[in-house]
Amino acid sequence: MAVSGVSGTSTSQMASSRSTIADNFDTFLSILTTQLKNQNPLDPLDTNQFTQQLVQFTGVEQQLKTNEFLETLMLSGQNTAKSDAVSYIGKEVTSSGKTGELTGTNAAFWAYSADAKAANATITIKDSKGQIVYNQTGPLEAGPGTFRWDGKGSDGNMKPNGVYTIDIQGKDSNGQTVKISTASIGIVTAVDFTGDVPLLTVGTRRVAITDVTDVRIPDVTAKPAPDEDDA
Repeated sequence: MAVSGVSGTSTSQMASSRSTIADNFDTFLSILTTQLKNQNPLDPLDTNQFTQQLVQFTGVEQQLKTNEFLETLMLSGQNTAKSDAVSYIGKEVTSSGKTGELTGTNAAFWAYSADAKAANATITIKDSKGQIVYNQTGPLEAGPGTFRWDGKGSDGNMKPNGVYTIDIQGKDSNGQTVKISTASIGIVTAVDFTGDVPLLTVGTRRVAITDVTDVRIPDVTAKPAPDEDDA
């Protein structure tokens, strides 16, 4: 798991701003001290003017303290976000997309959602070269569901491990197209913090944490695939 330091851009900007204010603060204090040391005893600094300078002095000091507080708050928020992202490891996540990964121990797994019942749906799975390796037809109920492919192609042969894509097309009993969306499902094995947004490692894929739509303990039983005999 790659874990870098706190976000460089925002932290460096805060540090630069704080350094600038601190320099201005020190300069102001130096000028005020010099002014007090060298004032004319016969014509001392006007009380009102001195009071105004003290107010400015206090304002700069308060700004420094405010920046320190904001920096601490920002760092705390970033650390909390990292802890939240790390908690995804070992969880099963759903993210937008069509890809699924077939491995020696896990079948390729997808989620889908049909806007309406499809009297006739066609599930097509392609390999990384775009070649169709599996095709199946059958009815599909409306709403969300999952589809698990064990790697056996339409030709009856087991396909090699790798990344595959799924496409589901459906029509209702009147022959009208039913909108069916798909999503990728996988187990998170690592988190990368080197970018602006944490990236979850899901198999060989990198998924932005902002693209995750669902997180669960990996014990979900897949919904049975449409039965070809019902096509």
